[in-house]
Amino acid sequence: MVTRILPAIGDPDAARVVISLLSQLPDTEPLSPAPDATSLIDSLARLANESVMDLPEVVLVHERIGPVPALELIRDVALRFPAVGVILITADVSPGLYSAAMDSGARGLIGLPLSYDELAARVQATVQWSVGVRRHLSSDGDVLTGPGGTVVAVTGAKGGVGTTLTAVQLALAARASGRTVALADMDLQSGDVASYLDVQFRRSIVDLAGISDISPRVLQDALFTHPTGLGLLLAPGEGERGEEVGDRAARQIVSALRSRYEVVVIDCGTQMNGANAAAVEMADLALLVTTPDVVAVRSAKRLVRLWDRLQIRKAEETVTVVNRHNRSTEIQPPIIERTTGTRVARTVVPANFKELQPSIDAGRVQDLDSRGTVKQALWGLAGELGLVKGAEQPGGGRGGKPRRLGDRGAMTFRRRRGGDSGQVSVEFLGIIPLILVVLVLLWQFVLVGYTFTLAGNSADMGARAAATSGAGNAQGRGADIEAAVKEDLPRAWADGARVRPRYEHGLAKVEVDLEVPVLFPGAIAFPFTVTGEAGAAEEG
Repeated sequence: MVTRILPAIGDPDAARVVISLLSQLPDTEPLSPAPDATSLIDSLARLANESVMDLPEVVLVHERIGPVPALELIRDVALRFPAVGVILITADVSPGLYSAAMDSGARGLIGLPLSYDELAARVQATVQWSVGVRRHLSSDGDVLTGPGGTVVAVTGAKGGVGTTLTAVQLALAARASGRTVALADMDLQSGDVASYLDVQFRRSIVDLAGISDISPRVLQDALFTHPTGLGLLLAPGEGERGEEVGDRAARQIVSALRSRYEVVVIDCGTQMNGANAAAVEMADLALLVTTPDVVAVRSAKRLVRLWDRLQIRKAEETVTVVNRHNRSTEIQPPIIERTTGTRVARTVVPANFKELQPSIDAGRVQDLDSRGTVKQALWGLAGELGLVKGAEQPGGGRGGKPRRLGDRGAMTFRRRRGGDSGQVSVEFLGIIPLILVVLVLLWQFVLVGYTFTLAGNSADMGARAAATSGAGNAQGRGADIEAAVKEDLPRAWADGARVRPRYEHGLAKVEVDLEVPVLFPGAIAFPFTVTGEAGAAEEG
């Protein structure tokens, strides 16, 4: 956090000395000195009209400020601007003056000549007091109000599976739909979010690690506002500084981000530590990115089991995202789902590095072609996970009720990701008639085969009946033979059956002609018939 300090000193020489010392304090921003009491009050009033958060945290009042006595000025500032901490600079450090300054509303007293150590200690104490007061006095909507946004933790099964690209594109998709989005890089040793988005910013997540009370002002100072609208909380440039962010600090940071943004996407990298383990535990959605190869899937399985043993997150509460998917590979999403015990996202990201390489090499993945298959898949994944307006939140998430896409950002999202899901829908609708034709033909072949079976069985029954009737009685017993033929035939086939008995050289033979029905037996007959023939030796 940058501390703004406004000196109120009438003597130009004394003002230069104070400004020089203030410039040496870490994370401070000395403002232009106010030469008198009137200028000080006017400056504070102008800043207060914009926002309480725009006021300086500390005001240094010199004992000879004029034209009003310093104690009266301090009392006026304390009454009109209670979020500002006032420190009196004086040569008289007696207990009487100290007591009078406290009664007027000062937060401290610094003796002349100025000492760097004394100035630093008094300013630090006053800043902490001022930040605490502002949290309770601010009413402009910048105060953190508690849990509200959706937190998504994106973790890689191993290095190089596309964790950062996935996190960045999910954040961009949510932002394009009109939501406020923060993207935090908790890959503390080797975070690449800044490289992917062409960002150079000296502040990082480490600047929040030592702060016990993260106010909106403190959080805003640590965030970089990207041209896309994302709020970026970056990993430290020096990887060893990542050790300064512990699990307690990570919880405070995630809570602060959740309270300020509708969607918080956290890139947890591939190496587990206390900070990103806390982020995974607190997340509403935990995504595990893997590629369809044996090494990556085994790593994903080990990570899921690690989370389970440490009681960070259960396997069934984790969503696995398959990156660089290819239909020709042996390891497909169902296998990954069974192996890891997680739920695999329906949306898979295709393998197409040629599409990504120009943007990645330029450090501008926000410029990926909207018609590209990879970007369409990742933005489709954001829709599946409920990170965009109008998309339903998945079960178990913290998201609210589904909302309709109604703003320009949501229309942009639909336009950009429509190619993938729309193409799948059109292709599916196109093959429905073909599927129906195939099913009809298969059913008709079943009916033909069944008719052949019925014809053969009926001919056997008729031949046995004819063998027992005798050759001389063939015509007289024709009705009995026909009855035997039709005895076991379904009605749809029996109505059109034709029976032809005959006797040859001591054999009784029967031919049965059955009509093949079309689709529905008994409705329409096929233009050709099936003939069954059987014979039996005459008896008696």
